[in-house]
Amino acid sequence: MSYLLQTLTRKQDVDKLIRDTLDKVLVLRFGRATDVVCMQLDEILAKTVREVSKFASIALVDVDAEEIQVYLKYFDISLIPATIFFFNAHHMKMDSGTPDHTKWIGAFHQKQDFIDVVEAVFRGAMKGKLIVRCPLPPERVPKFELLYMNI
Repeated sequence: MSYLLQTLTRKQDVDKLIRDTLDKVLVLRFGRATDVVCMQLDEILAKTVREVSKFASIALVDVDAEEIQVYLKYFDISLIPATIFFFNAHHMKMDSGTPDHTKWIGAFHQKQDFIDVVEAVFRGAMKGKLIVRCPLPPERVPKFELLYMNI
């Protein structure tokens, strides 16, 4: 399903999209088109594009692209898929009960889960918030553990 969504492989394209998306939530999915979990997430994203089009734009970012490595380091993306939200060029964070509030790790369980999350980000952003509370129950939030190296 990744062929239905805009795929970015250059840093300039990502920068331009972040900068030029105004009054909408920008959803960037960092991952690989060949990864099984990314494929599941891409299917959900492709199915919801029309439903969230009034308040969100969705794009895919290929983590294997050479120029994109800057973003992987900046956002500390080590697990894929990682979904990052922006609003008017500001990075939106979400408290979902996981150790990392900067991104959503993994796929959403259902299409409605994704819509609820994007809507919560949009409503919070319209109120001027930079961090919002996840509307999903804890059992529908993917669990993972952060491992720190060289501490």
